[in-house]
Amino acid sequence: MTRPSDRPGRLGVGIVSAGRVGAVLGAALRAAGHAVVGVNAVSEASRDRAEALLPDVPVLDVPAVLDRAELVLLAVPDDELPGLVQGLADAQLWQAGQLVVHTAGRWGTGVLDPARRLGAIPLAVHPAMTFTGLSLDLARLSDCSFGITAPAPVLPIAQALVVEMGAEPVVVAEADRPLYHAALAHGANHLMTVAGQSMQVLRDIGVEHPDRMLGPLLRATLDNALASGESALTGPVARGDAGTVAAHRGALDEYAHGHQGDDVLLAYLDLARVTARRALDRGLLDRPRYDAVLAALDLTDGKDTP
Repeated sequence: MTRPSDRPGRLGVGIVSAGRVGAVLGAALRAAGHAVVGVNAVSEASRDRAEALLPDVPVLDVPAVLDRAELVLLAVPDDELPGLVQGLADAQLWQAGQLVVHTAGRWGTGVLDPARRLGAIPLAVHPAMTFTGLSLDLARLSDCSFGITAPAPVLPIAQALVVEMGAEPVVVAEADRPLYHAALAHGANHLMTVAGQSMQVLRDIGVEHPDRMLGPLLRATLDNALASGESALTGPVARGDAGTVAAHRGALDEYAHGHQGDDVLLAYLDLARVTARRALDRGLLDRPRYDAVLAALDLTDGKDTP
């Protein structure tokens, strides 16, 4: 059988930097037969990550990484990307024909224009996954989609790189990148916030292992939502159980005062209103029950909401 490194089109890959995403994607590209020729790792954590996931790869400064690489993987935070690309362009470090790949969800290829003007080939390749920076992330790539954006002539290169890492490429238009990223952040990051709030409340009422209580429920809910959409919606808001919603509202109001913080209450109220509206729009809730739910959310024991 042909070894990965013997396949045609193998590239010398340089990684900036060895954060959770960069180190894992570098390891995935290496497993596909590409040679990782250098990695930039500044912090102690990133150097440890590079040693674990990219053993024997030299740790270099950024100019040295660019000098060696045919493909440069920029795995830096979204807000740092424009300044980094421009700074390297000002230093004339980009090379003609060099593939420049960034992993930022927010940006398309426009952010790479300073490199493109020096002859580099821009690709935006964003994994729709949360990373731990550990080797277990490599197995997760097989279930992962990447949002990719690139000029039409080189779009197949971006698609091929993602497929080689074992994932699925999904083309996202340049203009849609911020909305694409907002959708992912809304689903993933806010899910984390809601789960954290729920565990906090359970812990505060004496539940010793709130993760065990919530885990099966949240996993089943997410599976149902992904399989059936909002037709699988259950709970007192979707049923129009205004009395139960009012009881929730009152209990969370007391909790907010007793624990010197109302973030759980505010999140519950906002999400319950949105849930009720979406249930109404989809025919899961009729207008009278919808109005009753909103009234229950707006009033508790005759007092206005805070």
